[in-house]
Amino acid sequence: MVKSFLIALEDRQHTGGGTVGLVPMMTPREISALSRNSLVVSIVVFLSAGALLPWVGAGPISIVHVLRHEAPDYDILVQLRVTRTLLALFAGGALSLAGSLFQAMIRDALATPYTLGITGGASLGAVVVIAGGWQVIWGIPGTWFGALAGAFSVLSLVIGSSLHSRRISAFSLLLTGIAINSVCAACIIVLGGYSGMSRSFSIAHWLIGSIDATSYASLTVLFLVVIILGAIILMQSRSWNLLAVGEQWAASRGVRVPTVMRTGYIAGSLLVAGAIALTGPIGFVGLIVPHLVRTRVSADHRVLLPCVFFFGGALLAICDALGRILIAPAEIPAGAMLALIGGPYLVWVIRRRKPLEEA
Repeated sequence: MVKSFLIALEDRQHTGGGTVGLVPMMTPREISALSRNSLVVSIVVFLSAGALLPWVGAGPISIVHVLRHEAPDYDILVQLRVTRTLLALFAGGALSLAGSLFQAMIRDALATPYTLGITGGASLGAVVVIAGGWQVIWGIPGTWFGALAGAFSVLSLVIGSSLHSRRISAFSLLLTGIAINSVCAACIIVLGGYSGMSRSFSIAHWLIGSIDATSYASLTVLFLVVIILGAIILMQSRSWNLLAVGEQWAASRGVRVPTVMRTGYIAGSLLVAGAIALTGPIGFVGLIVPHLVRTRVSADHRVLLPCVFFFGGALLAICDALGRILIAPAEIPAGAMLALIGGPYLVWVIRRRKPLEEA
């Protein structure tokens, strides 16, 4: 099964099919060893980032004071830096996982939550909440409700506009998502201009995309959302493998394509909305990490998805830590750090794809 899957992927790459990456032909034993080692490395990187990065900041923290629970070092570490690092780890992992999922369903290595308009819709919903002054709703940050409502509104509109004969057209999905993303951006600008000075500043700060300290209650909610949806996505790894080759290929092997596609879009949208509700719209992590893991490690989603989650979380946490120390005591937002990395990488990917398309 593994060998036939790899052959099918490579055949589609050479024949101009819409696959998401070229998989090197290896023996099943080599694939198994590489996958196992890569998964172990990704987990080690993720755990190391969680253990070490809370100690990185503009000012030093005394380990002795922390062990004695002495202020202010203990409070800074536990209430500020640990929560910030955990948020970066799980938000980065969620965005990377969603990006990998969308790329598998659309069969395009450049597909991201931004491309489909999901990020734009979630951002617009959160901005509406901020502009309305609804900071907390039922004890939960109001941006959560706004981001979820915006993401699902856009998702419903995009999928509804892309349905042809009860099947989702990937081409129409991309075009509709780009158009709606532009409309959402325009609405955000209008809301920001008419929200008053203080709320406009809050909107602008949120739109930058940054990792800030948050409550453990919010982290718990995000953790549960990511774990539950991640488990659902991972259990359907075989379906994502077959869909990455093509819908007809998947359907001929027993995959209920419409049901699986709907599940994927809903799960991906929830991951995106849950993450950016706390961090703001952070881009590129959902593009860089899935592409690198797919091309350097494996296109098998049983390996790809967990590796993408762990590496994506570590990348965002590292970018946030770098932003704290590069121009200390000022900070560079994590979204800006990722853009500085992701922008040149995206140009490189596009230039690399062009010769392949012309061949």
